[in-house]
Amino acid sequence: MPDWAELPWFRRRSSSSSCSPACLIIILMENLPVEVIGNILSRLKAARDVVIASTTCKKWQEAWRKHLHALSFDSNDWPEYHDLTTSRLEILITQTIFQTRGLQSLSISMEDVEEFSAAPVIAWLMYTRDSLRRLYYNVRTKPNINILEKCGRQKLEVLSLSHTSISGVEPSYQKFPCLKSLSLSYVSISALDLSLLLTICPRIESLSLINPDIVMSDSQATMELNSQSIKDIRMEVISLDKFILEADSLESLNLRDCTLEYFELIGKGTLRALKIDDVSVLHLDIGDSTENLEVVDVSHFTIIWPKFYHMISKSANLRKLRLWGVVFDDEVEIMDLETISVCFPRLTHLSLSYELGEMVLHYGLQGSSLLENVTVLELGWAVISSLFAEWVAGFLERCPRLKKLVIYGVVSEAKNEDDYRMLADFTTSIIQLMRKYTSVEIQFEYE
Repeated sequence: MPDWAELPWFRRRSSSSSCSPACLIIILMENLPVEVIGNILSRLKAARDVVIASTTCKKWQEAWRKHLHALSFDSNDWPEYHDLTTSRLEILITQTIFQTRGLQSLSISMEDVEEFSAAPVIAWLMYTRDSLRRLYYNVRTKPNINILEKCGRQKLEVLSLSHTSISGVEPSYQKFPCLKSLSLSYVSISALDLSLLLTICPRIESLSLINPDIVMSDSQATMELNSQSIKDIRMEVISLDKFILEADSLESLNLRDCTLEYFELIGKGTLRALKIDDVSVLHLDIGDSTENLEVVDVSHFTIIWPKFYHMISKSANLRKLRLWGVVFDDEVEIMDLETISVCFPRLTHLSLSYELGEMVLHYGLQGSSLLENVTVLELGWAVISSLFAEWVAGFLERCPRLKKLVIYGVVSEAKNEDDYRMLADFTTSIIQLMRKYTSVEIQFEYE
């Protein structure tokens, strides 16, 4: 039995004289097959809960040792982790893992915990490597551990690494033949190693890069990634001069909080979802990858509408268009409903929020074509304007099949009597509109 039994929390729980409903349920479940009990324990995941539950009887202890599939050590789940010394934690985790057999999912996340010794962490990885399918690793060690070396050439399908470094990727002998999902958060890695890392994952489908420290060499000014199998890419908090992504099977691209001078996507028209949030990019080129786009979600982004429109204009299958908190580079050359209705006839969900002006209102509502299939409409403001009610009315006239209207507003920006009067006038106008469009459900979301 691991040293969990010596911890105060464990003693308080196990020595309680009252039996909770949960305990009664466990007693009633004693006749379950040991394999089923193993699945139940695996759903608990948290090591503390698994160990406590396994003390129910010998059968549950057997299930823990022989049929447990998932185990998690997370310092955020249990504050008392922080009260233990690093060496005590290492012993506790080692004893717990070594009591299991055939773990498929292992999560070790030690936030705000001092560095572990490399030896016990290597022992955990080596003990579980033959059966492990999913590894979530957020551990600082001294010295740093080469995770690729310890976990390569195995059955790993999901690998999530945080607060570590990767160096010296060797495609000749480091392989991840089964890996489908790779996540790197706060990981230090060179541009060359990141590129090579994808080459040793021939079946990868999902890649997440969150605030990585990508080291560029003098001879490599461009970050180039190439994958024939990848379908989903998410990038957050990345700052690079030039980024070229070649992904023939890419279906979803998500860029958030990135600063890029040049971004280019080379694909084969498989992209279905494009999401851009708070991104600064001088040149954005996704080439001919937009023909099958179904979702375009852009927020907190400066749009040069002619270029942006040209980029997505071939997306005849577009179902959802969201332009939220965007800034148009030129008030005259902005998005208008006529263009949207003609180019995106299958659009069902439209969300718009940007600063309104006389020119924006005039050009935005010009034309007479209807948005025949739009059933959900979301409109918002950051600063209340007397033009907003007129804007809403113009949309309602152009959406004959609308079922739901959601209005988002920032009322905290109302600072004087004129602002309050505009808000009151807007409310009156909306009430009058709703009397006309009784079949539309309206919802307000104010900050």
